[in-house]
Amino acid sequence: MSLLRLCAFSKCLNGLILLERSVNRLSKARHCHHSFTFRNNSEMRISEPPWKSQQRHFSAAFPKKEDGKKRLCEQSQLLDVLEARIQQLQSDVVLDVQHSKVQFVKAHKSERGASSGRNPKINSGERTEVPTSGKIVGKVAGQTGKGKDDSPSKSRWLKKLNEEKTKTKKLKKKLGFEDIPVKSKKGQQMLPGTSHKIISTKAVKKMASSSKKSMTLKNQVNTVAAANQEHTVAAKSSSASKVPVRNAKRNRETLKALYPELSEEEARTQELARLERKAEADALELAKVEELERKLKQWAVSVSPEHVKDNGEARAYEDVQRRVHCYLEACVFSGDIDRAGHFLLSHHRRVSRRKLLNIESYNIMMRVWAKMGSLKQIGRMFILVEEAGLKPNLSSYCAALECMGRTPNCPPRFINRVLQQIQWDGLSVDELFRHCVFRQDERDMVLKAIHTLKPDFQPSIKPILHTCSSPLRTDSKYPKLAFSLDELQKRFNNQLCLEQASTITINSVEALKPRDLLAEQRKVWHKTLVKALRESKAIMASSTQKVVRFSLYPYLCLMDEKEYADIMIQSLANLPPSGESLHILAKQLGVRVHNKFCILMKEQNQMVDKLNNIYNEYVELLSKDNKVLNVLPREQWQTLEAKHMSGPSLLGDECHWPHAVVLELGTYLVDLMVKHMKVNSDILNSAYNRKIIPVLYHMYTFRSNRQVGFIKPHPILTQIQQDAMETTLTFDSYVMPMLCPPVPWASAKFGAYLLTPTKLMRAVLGANQHEIQLEKCQEEELHPVLDSLTQLGNTAWRINQPLLDVIISIFNGKGSEKLDVPPPLSEAPRIPRYNQQELATYTSAEKAQLKREVINAKKKCGEMHSLRMDALYKLSIANHMRDEVFWFPHNMDFRGRTYPCPPYFNHLGSDVTRAVLVFAEGKALGPGGLDWLKIHLVNLTGLKKRSSLAGRLEYANTIMDDIMDSADNPLNGKKWWQNADEPWQALACCMEITNAIRSPDPTQFISHFPVHQDGSCNGLQHYAALGRDVIGATSVNLMPCDVPQDVYSVVAQQVEGFRVRDAEKALKVAQVLEGFINRKVVKQTVMTVVYGVTRYGGRLQIEKRLKEIDNFPKEYVWDASHYLVQQVFTSLKEMFTGTREIQDWLTESARLISKSGHTVEWVTPLGLPVIQPYHRPRTQLLKNQIQDLSLQISHDSKQRPDTVKQKNAFPPNFIHSLDSTHMMLTALYCYSAGLTFVSVHDCFWTHAITVDTMNKVCREQFVALHSQPILQELSNFLLQKYCSTNARYFFVQVFLLMVE
Repeated sequence: MSLLRLCAFSKCLNGLILLERSVNRLSKARHCHHSFTFRNNSEMRISEPPWKSQQRHFSAAFPKKEDGKKRLCEQSQLLDVLEARIQQLQSDVVLDVQHSKVQFVKAHKSERGASSGRNPKINSGERTEVPTSGKIVGKVAGQTGKGKDDSPSKSRWLKKLNEEKTKTKKLKKKLGFEDIPVKSKKGQQMLPGTSHKIISTKAVKKMASSSKKSMTLKNQVNTVAAANQEHTVAAKSSSASKVPVRNAKRNRETLKALYPELSEEEARTQELARLERKAEADALELAKVEELERKLKQWAVSVSPEHVKDNGEARAYEDVQRRVHCYLEACVFSGDIDRAGHFLLSHHRRVSRRKLLNIESYNIMMRVWAKMGSLKQIGRMFILVEEAGLKPNLSSYCAALECMGRTPNCPPRFINRVLQQIQWDGLSVDELFRHCVFRQDERDMVLKAIHTLKPDFQPSIKPILHTCSSPLRTDSKYPKLAFSLDELQKRFNNQLCLEQASTITINSVEALKPRDLLAEQRKVWHKTLVKALRESKAIMASSTQKVVRFSLYPYLCLMDEKEYADIMIQSLANLPPSGESLHILAKQLGVRVHNKFCILMKEQNQMVDKLNNIYNEYVELLSKDNKVLNVLPREQWQTLEAKHMSGPSLLGDECHWPHAVVLELGTYLVDLMVKHMKVNSDILNSAYNRKIIPVLYHMYTFRSNRQVGFIKPHPILTQIQQDAMETTLTFDSYVMPMLCPPVPWASAKFGAYLLTPTKLMRAVLGANQHEIQLEKCQEEELHPVLDSLTQLGNTAWRINQPLLDVIISIFNGKGSEKLDVPPPLSEAPRIPRYNQQELATYTSAEKAQLKREVINAKKKCGEMHSLRMDALYKLSIANHMRDEVFWFPHNMDFRGRTYPCPPYFNHLGSDVTRAVLVFAEGKALGPGGLDWLKIHLVNLTGLKKRSSLAGRLEYANTIMDDIMDSADNPLNGKKWWQNADEPWQALACCMEITNAIRSPDPTQFISHFPVHQDGSCNGLQHYAALGRDVIGATSVNLMPCDVPQDVYSVVAQQVEGFRVRDAEKALKVAQVLEGFINRKVVKQTVMTVVYGVTRYGGRLQIEKRLKEIDNFPKEYVWDASHYLVQQVFTSLKEMFTGTREIQDWLTESARLISKSGHTVEWVTPLGLPVIQPYHRPRTQLLKNQIQDLSLQISHDSKQRPDTVKQKNAFPPNFIHSLDSTHMMLTALYCYSAGLTFVSVHDCFWTHAITVDTMNKVCREQFVALHSQPILQELSNFLLQKYCSTNARYFFVQVFLLMVE
C-alpha cells in the first residue's frame, strides 16, 4: 500500500452539463416576454415583472409538499429527454465523436412521488439507463411498475423525445447509417443507446464537394460505399459491427417521394445540399454544447459531489463544523493531542457525525503529526480524508511536505508524488506559499522538502497590485509624521508590550479616599477562584464521558488559572450596582478569554519577531528623517511582507469562536463567581451576626416582556466599592489608544492593532456573512477603502491639558448636568424606604404612588451610575495619555461608515471627549486661519445659523471680550461659553483664539486645534443630488447662495404656515400650537426622515420636544405631536419632490428582493460590497449549570430574510453607504494634498490653515460621486443579481433536489 492515498477528484458529468444547459433554457423562457404553451396547451402572455420570476425561482429551491411529486416527475422525464438529445447531437454530426460516460442520478424507489425535501437518504451512485430508440429503459418518478404513465396528461417532454427520435431515424436512413451497440474490451455490451461511429474525413470531403460538382446518383452511392468500406476496416480493429449501405433503388424511390416535381439529378443535388446544411447546423449546435462543457469544466470541482456537500448539506452544519475546528485547535494549543485525536476519530468512525468534519478539521491533526515528523500518521490522515469523501487542499499538502522536510532521509519519491498530486489537482506550489498560513518554521521545512527534488526552487513573489481605479494618483507622496525613526520604533515596542499584557491598569481621576478593604477582599476572591477552577478542571479531566461530546475543558487549559481569575475579578469591578444580564456578562468574559488566546497563539507561532522586523522598516515611510517614498502605507507593508517571506505568516489562521462557545465559557466562569465569591456579613458593621454570604446573586427579571437571567451584586459589595473610591482602573489593552501608528490595512483580514484580533467590518458576534462577502471581493477592489481606513488611523493626537484640568475639577466636585459632567452618586435621589407596618396604613393609590417613586428613583440612580462611570473611564484614559502622542485605529460597519476601534475615548464621543482632543501635529494659522477659528467658534455656539460666513466673523469680532474672559476665567468669569450648544469645545476654541491673538504674530502661531466643517442635513443632500432636485438642493446648500440655508428653519416656517391656515379653520390643535413651533421642535424629525424614520417614530420625537417646553399644555401633547408630524412630512414632500420617490423605489425593491428569499446587497461606488444582515430570528437553547440561555439569533444567513427590516433599512443604509463613500474619497484626496484629515461621519476636521483646501476637495468629490449614474448602476446591479438567471445557482439547487 502506498504511503499516501490521495483521493481522486470527480470529473464533470455529461448529465450535469446537459442539466445546466436545460436550466438555462428554461429560466430564459421564464423571463421571456412572449407567449409560451403550457402542458395543458393553453397560452399565457408573460407580462409580470422580473421580481415575480425570481419568486418562482426561490420556490423551486424550497418546494412545497404538494408540488414535490409533479416536480420530481418532470425532472426525471427531463433527464430522459436530455440523454436522448445529447446522443442525437453526438451521432448526427459527421465527425469522429468519442462518447463520454453519462451518469444520471435516479430517484430512490421509496421516494417516488414524494417531496424531495422529505427523505434525503438516496444512493447517489445509482445510474439511470439511457433510452434507446423508441424505448425508455428504467422507471421514472411518477410511473408504476408496469411502465405506464400515471400522470394526468402526457408530458410535453416525452412528446419532444418522440419527435427528436423520429427526426433522428429519418436522417440516419438518408445517410445510410444505423446504430449498432458497441461491446467493451471484456465483451460486455455498453449502455443501450450508446454507439460508436467513425466516419472517414475523406468521405466527408467527397460528400461536401458533391454539391458543387453535381454528382450523379451513382457517385453518391459510391461515396457512401467508400465511407462504409473505411468504416468497416476501422470497426474490425475496434471490435465494432459493420455499417450497411442501402441499395440505389431504394434511394431513388426516396428521392422521388421527397421531390416529385424535380428531375432525378436535381433531386439528388437538393437532397445533398439539405443534408450538408443539416450537418453544419448540427455541428454548430454540438460545438455550443462542447463550449458549455469546456466552461463547466473550469468549475467542475464546484459541482462535484464534494462541493455540493459543502454548499448544501454541510452549510446546515457550518456552525457545528466551526465549533469542531475551534475545539480541536484548543486541544492542540493546550497540548492535549490525545484528546484531539480521539475526538476526530470518534466523529470520523460514525457516519452520522462525519458530516460535522471538514477538511480543515483533518488539517489540524496533520499539522500536529507534521511537527512530530510522523509520515505514518500523515498517511493515515490522508486515508481518513479519502474515506470521508473530502478533497485535500493546499494546507493538507503543505502539512505533508512539512513532515517530509522534518523527516531525515525522506525518500524523494514521496515528495515527488505530493508535488505531482498538487499539479494534477490544478494547483501549484507557488499558490501553496502564497495562500497557506505558516507557523513557526513550517515554511522553511516545506522549502527543505521541495529543495530535495528542486534545489534551485524559490517561490514566486506575488506582485503588489496598484489600484488603477483608486482616486489617489500613483505619483502622490504620503505625508510624513512629525516623529523620528527612533521615536516610532520605541513607540512600537511600548505598544507591543501593552498588547502582550492584554490589560493595563491606570490611575483613576476619582481617587480621593483610598481604602485597603476592597483590595484585601480581591486577593481572597482571587485565591478562591483559582482553587475552584483547578478543582473543576480536575473533575472534567477525570470524567468518563464519551470523547465524542464537546467539553469546556480544552478552553479552560489555554491559560494559567490565575489569568482566568484576573479576568473574572476585572469583570466584577465593572459590574454596575443594578446588576447585569447573564448573557452580556458571559459574553464579555468569553470575548476576553478569546482575545487573550489569540495573542498567546501569535506568540507561540513566533510571529512577534517577524512583526517587529517589518514594522521597524515600515515606519521609515512615516518618519520625518527619511526620504519621501511614492508609495502608500498598504503598498509599503505588502512589499516588506514579500521581502521578509521566510518564517511564520503575519496573518494567522485562528478561527473565531462560535457565539455558543463564547457564551458557554463565559457562563461557566460566571457560575464559578456566583458559587465561590463570598464575604462576611459583618464586614461593614460588626453589629450584624457574622455569616458567609455570596457576593453575587443569580436572579430573574423581565426585559421587554421576556424573563432573563440577571447577576446582581450584594448591597455589601456595592457599598464596599462606593466607599473604596478605587485609585486604579483596569482595562483591556484594545480599549486604550495606540502608542504607535496602526498597522495598515493590507487586506480584509489584517490591520489596526499589532496582536489584538480586529475585524475590518464590525458585526454582531456570530455573524459571518460580511466576511464571506469580503472574501469573494477581489483584493484590488478593496484598496481604496483599505487606504482610507489606514489614513484615518494614521492621524496623531494629543491631549488638551489645560481644558482637561478644568473638566476634572468639575468632575471631582458635584459635576454639572448643564455642562454634561455627571454628578457623583451622592447627588442621586434617595430611594424611598418603608416597613410593613407603615405600608399597612396606606391606601391602594398611595401604595401605587410609592411604588412608582421607588421605580423612578432606582432608574435615576442607575442612569447616574452609568453616566458617571462612562465619564470616569473617559477622563481617566485622557489623564493617563496627557503626556503621550497616540493614534486611533479605524474599522467600519457593514455600510462603510468608519469608527475608531477604542470604544470609550475617541473623537466620535461626546462634547467632553472631543474638546480634550487636538492634533499632535501643529501648523501655522497663516493669513486666514484665525478667521476660521472665529467662524468655528460661532458655529459651536449654535447662533447665527442663517448668517453668512462674513456675518459670523463679524459677530465673533464683537464678542472678543467674552471670548477672552472665557479663556482666562472659565469657572469664575462671565461664563459666556456655558451657553453654547457645545460648551466644552467652545471653551477650547476660546483658549486657542486667545493664545493666537496674544502671540507676536497670529499668522505664525502654531495651532493644533481641529476646525470642523459639518454637512447641512447630509442625508437630504444625497437625496437631492440623486433626484436632481433643484429646490431641495438649494435648501441644503448644494446650490450657490449668498446666505447659508437652514433646512430645519425652512421646514419650521412651512409648518407654521400650515398651522395658521388650519387655525383659521378653527382647528383646536392648530390654535393651541401658536407660538410653539420652532426649529428645535422639528429638527430631529427632519434630520432622521431621510434615514427611514416612520410617522410613529417622528411623532415620538416631536412629543419629546413638546414635553421639554414648560408652558405647553400637557393634555395636548399627543394631539399636537400627531398633527405636527403630518405637517413635517407634507412639508418635506413638497420641498424634496424626488426624495420620497427614490425612498419608495428603494423600499419596494427591498421588499420584493426579500420576499423572493434573498437579502439585499449592493456595491458602493468605491467598490465595497454591502449586505444587510437582517434575517428572521431563530431561538437557540444553550444548557448550562447556572441557567439555560435562550438566544434570539437574527443574523443567521440560513434563515429567510426579515422582509420588514430589509425594506425599512435599505433606504437609510444606502444613503449611509454613499455618505461613507464621499468621506473616503475626501480622505484620499486630502491626504494626497498633504492635509491632516479626520471625520465624524459627515463632519470633517482639519487644521485652520487647510480648511479652504478641504472644502474644495469635499465639494469636488461630492460632484464627482454624483456625476456617476448611481441609481442606474444600482438598478442594473439589482436586475442582474436578482432578476436574471443564475445558471450555477439553479444547477446546484436542482441537483440537490434530485439527490435528496
